[in-house]
Amino acid sequence: METDYLILGSGIAGLTVALKLAQEFPDRKILIVTKSNADESNTKYAQGGIAVVIDGIDDDFEKHINDTLVCGDGLCNREVVKMVVKEGPKRLKELIDWGTNFDLTIDGNLDLAKEGGHSNHRVVHHKDQTGREIERAILAEAYQKKNIKILDFHFATDLITESNCCYGTLVLDEKNGRIIPIYAHFTILATGGIGQLYKQTTNPLIATGDGIAMAIRTNAIIKDMEFIQFHPTALYMPKATSTFLISEAVRGFGASLKTKKGRRFMLDYDARGELASRDIVSRSIETELKKSENPCVYLDCTHLDILAFKNHFPTIYENCLLSGIDVTKDWIPVIPTQHYLCGGISVDKNGMTSVENLFACGECSHTGLHGANRLASNSLLEALVYSNQIFNFLKKTDLKNNTKKMIISDDFTCKNKSLDKKIIAQFKEDLQKCMQKNVGIVRNNTDLEKTLEQLLIWEKECQEMESKYRVTKDFWELKNMITVSIPIVAFSLKRTENKGSFFKEQKL
Repeated sequence: METDYLILGSGIAGLTVALKLAQEFPDRKILIVTKSNADESNTKYAQGGIAVVIDGIDDDFEKHINDTLVCGDGLCNREVVKMVVKEGPKRLKELIDWGTNFDLTIDGNLDLAKEGGHSNHRVVHHKDQTGREIERAILAEAYQKKNIKILDFHFATDLITESNCCYGTLVLDEKNGRIIPIYAHFTILATGGIGQLYKQTTNPLIATGDGIAMAIRTNAIIKDMEFIQFHPTALYMPKATSTFLISEAVRGFGASLKTKKGRRFMLDYDARGELASRDIVSRSIETELKKSENPCVYLDCTHLDILAFKNHFPTIYENCLLSGIDVTKDWIPVIPTQHYLCGGISVDKNGMTSVENLFACGECSHTGLHGANRLASNSLLEALVYSNQIFNFLKKTDLKNNTKKMIISDDFTCKNKSLDKKIIAQFKEDLQKCMQKNVGIVRNNTDLEKTLEQLLIWEKECQEMESKYRVTKDFWELKNMITVSIPIVAFSLKRTENKGSFFKEQKL
C-alpha cells in the first residue's frame, strides 16, 4: 500500500492533523492506521478537559504559562510553553467549528473549571466526558473526508527506515495475520501512552507504548522517560478488571481528601491542599498509605451541592453507584494510579523527530511542554497545538520521492505455530507487577537495578520466541512494553535529582 501521509493512531492528535491535511490537499491520500476500533484511544477516556485562557479579565496567558512552568519543576522549555498556551484559543475554536460541544454557563459563555496546579478557572469541558465528546466530533468529521481512509484493526509493528529516513511502516492485519508494508512520503506517530506497563492504570488496554517502541528500534532520540505521572484519585476497587478515574476536577469542585479516620491530610503537605499539583498529591497519598497501612484514602463529596455535582460529573456519579458508592453519603475510596507519560519521542517545534520524514505528536512525543510533571488538562491542548504545527510544516513541504521498497521476508508470515496466548498474558502480568512495585511513585536504585536486569532477560526471551513463533498482536504488544520499560528504568537510574513526578529515595 502507498499513501501520501501515514498517521498511526486515531486520537485527538492523529485525527486533527489528518483533517487539516485532507482539507488543504483534497487530491492527496491520508491513511490512518489504528490497532482497534477507530474511536478507541486515550483521548476517549480524558475526563477533565482542555486548559485554555478564555477569561481575559481574571486570567491571562502569563498566568497559564507560569502555572505550567511551576508544575514542570524547572524542566519545561519556556518557549514551547509560551507557544502552546498562546495557540490555545485558536485551536479550541477549531474543535468547536468541527462540532465539539462544550459546557456553557446560563449566559452562554464557556463554563470554565479549575483543576490542581491552576491559578484560575480555565478548563473547558463537556461534563466529565470531554475526551469522548472530542473524539466523537472529530471522528465524524474525518469520516466525511473522501481522501481520509481509516484502517482499523491493523497493528503497526515497525517503521521502514534506511539511513535515518522513514519510508513508512510494516503493519500486521489482525484479521488474517499477514504483515504488509505501507509506504508514505511522511509518517506521523500519534500512538498515545504507556499505561499498560503498570498493573494499575487509567489508560485503556491499547496503551502499550507501541509508537515509542518503534521509534526506539529505529534509534530515534527519546527523552525524559523517567517522568511518569500518577493520577492521585483513581477509584479503589481491588476486584475490578479496569481502573476508573475520578477526575481532578472533582477536587477543583471542592471535594476533600481524607484518611480512613476522617482526617483531611493534604494541608499537612502543601498550602494548596487538594489543589496542589498531581505529583505532590500522589506522593502525599502514598506517604499516608505507608504510615497507616491502609489500602486507600477517601474523597469526601458529601458536603457539596449534590445536584450540581450530578450535573457536572454524571459519569463519575453513575460509576460510583454501580460500585456501591453513593457520593451523597459515602466517601469515595481512591488510590494514585499510573496516568500519563511526560517524556517520549523527542520532537522540535514542528513535531519532527530525529529521523527524517518522521513526526510525532500527542502523548507519545516529548515536546518540552510538561517538564518533570504535566499540568492538568494541558495534554489535549498540546496534542491540538502540535498537530497544527506538523500540518503547518507539511503544508509548505513538497512530497518527497519515496523510492524505498521492501520485500517482506517469509519469516514474518510462514510460521504456522503461534505462541500460546496464556503464556503472553502471564508474561504481561509479571511485567506489570514488576513495574508497579519497583518503578512507581517512589523508587530506589536497588530495586531499579534488579528490574533492569530482569527486563534485559525478558527482552532476550522475547527475541528467542520471535524466532520460533508466528507473530501476533499480543506478542508485539509484549515486546513493545518491554522495549519501553527498559529506558524508563535506565533513565530513572541515571537521574540523581528528584523533580516533579520523579522521586527516588535512598534505600539503606
